[in-house]
Amino acid sequence: MPESPIRKLAPYAQSAKDKGIKVYHLNIGQPDIKSPKTAVEAVKNMNLDIFEYAPSAGYLYYRKTLCQYYHSLGFTDLTPDNFLVTNGGSEALQFTLSCICDEGDEILLPEPFYANYYGFAQSLGVKIQPLVSGIEDGFALPDLSKYEELITPKTKAILITNPGNPTGYLYSRKELEDLCKIVLKHDIFVIVDEVYREYVYDGEKHHSILEFSELKDHAIVIDSESKRYSMTGIRCGFLVTRSSTFIDTALKFAQARLSPVLLGQIAANAAHSEPQSYIDGVRKEYTERRDLLIKLLNEIPDVVCPKPKGAFYCMAELPVENAEDFCLWLLKDFDYQGTTVMLAPAEGFYSNHELGRRQVRIAYVLKKEDLTKSVEILKKALEEYKKVELS
Repeated sequence: MPESPIRKLAPYAQSAKDKGIKVYHLNIGQPDIKSPKTAVEAVKNMNLDIFEYAPSAGYLYYRKTLCQYYHSLGFTDLTPDNFLVTNGGSEALQFTLSCICDEGDEILLPEPFYANYYGFAQSLGVKIQPLVSGIEDGFALPDLSKYEELITPKTKAILITNPGNPTGYLYSRKELEDLCKIVLKHDIFVIVDEVYREYVYDGEKHHSILEFSELKDHAIVIDSESKRYSMTGIRCGFLVTRSSTFIDTALKFAQARLSPVLLGQIAANAAHSEPQSYIDGVRKEYTERRDLLIKLLNEIPDVVCPKPKGAFYCMAELPVENAEDFCLWLLKDFDYQGTTVMLAPAEGFYSNHELGRRQVRIAYVLKKEDLTKSVEILKKALEEYKKVELS
């Protein structure tokens, strides 16, 4: 089981804090934006005498709310039976891989990819077949014919994140159309993690895989309330699919783990009554944070950082030989005016760790003043680290 590149340096961050050093956390997608008041009040005012098991598929009232939300996106054919509530998007993906893969089967996915995909696949004995993208062209995908070259009789699915984590890459409708043709030709599944769909920038449009009705028995969406409503700790995610066979299979895994989160469903259900202005305001804030961060990073000599189109992450290449060593040094041996930064080394976002050796993932989830300070610290650190590497 691989370590998490996002969390494995956490003990060193805590040691720095114990020494009185302020650590700016750019390593993890934990927004500092307040959760919706409706969700907070719903939990405060809930009238429960017993914290009981929730139904394995999730409460019907919450699945009806999810159904209404997806109707607002244009998918008016969906019913509550097309949804299965999970303990975060992570469990949704674990259920999905467990349903469609046996040990030794393969899934295809572009890299760099969300690091936990690799861990989930490893734990199930599923092999990842990566399709490499590069920082030099903003992590644009190579021709999707490359997928064809990797498909074998063991291939069960193609997995993508749209918009992407860790790159912020946004799939065009044309790319999804091409993907659709490959999926149907080879009779496999397409799994799309769409948890960041609300956070797409510069007037771009997010296209859901659910727009392709011909994928009725092939498309599975992973979704979550964590990033949509800045509620990572409620651990409330869900699966969406038109395939009744898949939902019935996933329900067996849901029954085996007994119950999805109780309080999380209460909070999430209430959050969906928040005005659209909440999402609009958060999107505006992330846009400003992204623009500021990318500008400041690219002003540092020899730092390369493409501008992401969605989510709230960017990938940056640093002028160091080993980004993980640098990230560790930031926490163990460096501070600037009593402060330092925590970054996520990018090796863990690649199946071939060498590809991410000089890269880091940065989450722009802190307010703009903190991002400005963080980049100032990073610039000073890179200047100092160059001396360390030369010594």
